[in-house]
Amino acid sequence: MITLAPGKMDGKEFVSHAPGYWPDIAPELWNDWKWQLKNRVTSLAQLEQHLVLSNEERSGVLLSGDKLALAVTPHFFNLIPRDNPGDPIRRQVIPRIEETWESPYDMADPCGEDSHMPVPGLVHRYPDRVLFLVTDRCASYCRYCTRSRVVSGVGEQELHTDFEEAFRYLEQHTEVRDVLLSGGDALIFSDDKLEKILSRLRAIPHIEFLRIGTRVPIFLPQRITPELCAMLAKYHPLWMSVHVNHPRELTIEVKQALERLANAGIPLGNQSVLLAGVNDDVETMKTLVHKLLMCRVRPYYLYQCDLITGSSHLRASVAKGMEIIEGLRGHTTGYGVPQFVIDAPGGGGKVPINPGYVLYHDNEKIVIRNYEGKIFEYPETGGDQTVQFAPQREYHDEYLYS
Repeated sequence: MITLAPGKMDGKEFVSHAPGYWPDIAPELWNDWKWQLKNRVTSLAQLEQHLVLSNEERSGVLLSGDKLALAVTPHFFNLIPRDNPGDPIRRQVIPRIEETWESPYDMADPCGEDSHMPVPGLVHRYPDRVLFLVTDRCASYCRYCTRSRVVSGVGEQELHTDFEEAFRYLEQHTEVRDVLLSGGDALIFSDDKLEKILSRLRAIPHIEFLRIGTRVPIFLPQRITPELCAMLAKYHPLWMSVHVNHPRELTIEVKQALERLANAGIPLGNQSVLLAGVNDDVETMKTLVHKLLMCRVRPYYLYQCDLITGSSHLRASVAKGMEIIEGLRGHTTGYGVPQFVIDAPGGGGKVPINPGYVLYHDNEKIVIRNYEGKIFEYPETGGDQTVQFAPQREYHDEYLYS
């Protein structure tokens, strides 16, 4: 049974859940990231040892081998309650029958990566940066994974990254200044294997900085060893984007792992996905961003869930995303407000989506509202014009409903 600090289930506190469902495991094994990977929950039988599954979950698990494999590290599995299928952590990693539902909007490759892949494993969609898919494996598998077509080894495609061809492409394309390592998750590689990739990229003169997109510090905080951090620090400027969706994911162990990365000089940003029943309310997201800042992680993006096949039951509305941003902007520090974006279906790239703060704009002025609903004018041409405060009642009909 998971031992929890009383009254801490709202996720506002940093709580350790170890050893949880593994009470007999020695601490030295529990804290070994390789043991965590070897002992992931990957089958229906393992799930049923610990959880009371709903019919929807049981059916989903039986079918998961045809779409996206089931795998959850013991660390992350300990966040899952035994008898609550609606739990926000559980919804992210336990398959459900709804994954077999088809929506007319679903897409196998919603971000259009395959059509922007000049060499196998390298996506060049933006002018000065590339996405380098270095592996198709992760520590655990999110049920809304954008790359479920290639990730985990059971999808409809296989990832065949040609590393040498990718390095040659990068050497030839001098416009590329930024390389993002993703996949899959590069941090499941050994230190030596990861360093070989980083050192080869750092040797290309026009590549200015490197990024790693990862969920390992959350799924597998034991992986973030002092040795790994020391190795990564050799390749600065190196940035890292982590992926946390719910405040309960930020355990004591995760906080310590993130602090080790930050102490190694690695700037950390978080990318959350807006998910129905997980984080689609203002208070949950406010708690999350506050905890992230306490972990020295800057909330970076809030993604509208991609139109990946089988994810319709997890997709919240765009209106809900704007409502959340509205509830954060001005109500907490600006450092805690992520940019809400839609990755335009088919490969259009990230498009920022914001509440309507601009009410009117012409060649002479812009009329804006703040988080309180107060309305202001600012002169378009600058100069000596005076910024005016306009009472909302004077502009209510003219601008809000024009």
